[in-house]
Amino acid sequence: MVERTVLDGARVVLPTGVVENGRLTVEGGRIVADAAGEPPTWDLTGHWIVPGFVDMHVHGGGGASFSSGDPEEALTAIRAHRAHGTTTMVASTVTGDLDDLARQAAVLAELTQQGDLAGVHFEGPFISPHRCGAHQPGLLRDPDPSDVRKLVDAAHGTARMMTLAPELPGGLDSVRLLADHGVVAAVGHTDSTYEATLDAIDAGATVATHLFNAMPPLLHRAPGPIAALLEDDRVTVELINDGTHLHPSVLELAFARAGADRVAFITDAMGAAGMSDGMYALGPMRVEVKDAVARIADGPTAGSIAGSTLTLDTAFRRAVTIDRLPVEDAVRALSATPARLLGVDDRVGSLDEGKDADLVVLDGSFGLVGVMRKGEWLVRPEVR
Repeated sequence: MVERTVLDGARVVLPTGVVENGRLTVEGGRIVADAAGEPPTWDLTGHWIVPGFVDMHVHGGGGASFSSGDPEEALTAIRAHRAHGTTTMVASTVTGDLDDLARQAAVLAELTQQGDLAGVHFEGPFISPHRCGAHQPGLLRDPDPSDVRKLVDAAHGTARMMTLAPELPGGLDSVRLLADHGVVAAVGHTDSTYEATLDAIDAGATVATHLFNAMPPLLHRAPGPIAALLEDDRVTVELINDGTHLHPSVLELAFARAGADRVAFITDAMGAAGMSDGMYALGPMRVEVKDAVARIADGPTAGSIAGSTLTLDTAFRRAVTIDRLPVEDAVRALSATPARLLGVDDRVGSLDEGKDADLVVLDGSFGLVGVMRKGEWLVRPEVR
């Protein structure tokens, strides 16, 4: 017989709202209908149960990088983030030589086909040299549609998203190509104007890569890409909620204008996520992490913030305790919205009956105490 697990007594966050003293039953790796009178397996009184987190932009963690081209190193990063509640993730690459990126994509495609990842996100090399951030300037190039197609094909049907600067030559044609192939076109690392960004959205761009970061600031006579991306209901905006990338008032502005259904919290984490301070790699670059902030260590972009060391359980806790977001809104931004954008919301992103039993157990202070993926405890709560 298939084992049934009954989680009882917690506040359960469903799409319809918070259920006090709720019950959740798991069987065969999925959430199933509750059987009245069935004794609980776990008494989670005083805890919260939320859907497993979905990270659509992450470069690595646990000392490992998705850009290494090594499947074992990629699995190390996956395990590191799963331990922090991210049960679904897309692996992000970083600007590199096209052939190297194609080889990385082939490795990540295999892990996607095995069910370890939800796809591949190419961040660069088709980005602006004026807003390259932690990407190596010498490897940047204009988004020629043939080059874009080469990377999409290298991912063997697992390419989920590509970040590019649409104002560059070939940008709009590349956005159209991505949309035609079912790949999310994301505007990011861009020096685009307000008008050019609107053109990109009309061409099919549907995501703002880490909004506010690596793009022109919002100015009263030159609103730039930020205003265009915030105001259009077709666009989902990524936010890095680590207290370093965004001021709390800026995060509040994004939620007020876009709403929780259009915000996706991401980590943009590099290999140092879940690790101590020290030296790490981000693609071909050396990164120094000091006081949990990652910066390029040397070269022409030295000092630039190099992604984050964030994990999504920290982003969630910060959202509800510091930013004072309603728990339901935080859940949307961490689970439902990115799942819908990635096209996996039929399986994950909420605690609906029939979906994968991917969930996170939090204590009364929103600290992580348990993680379940497909009905298996990855982090077992120390309660009964």
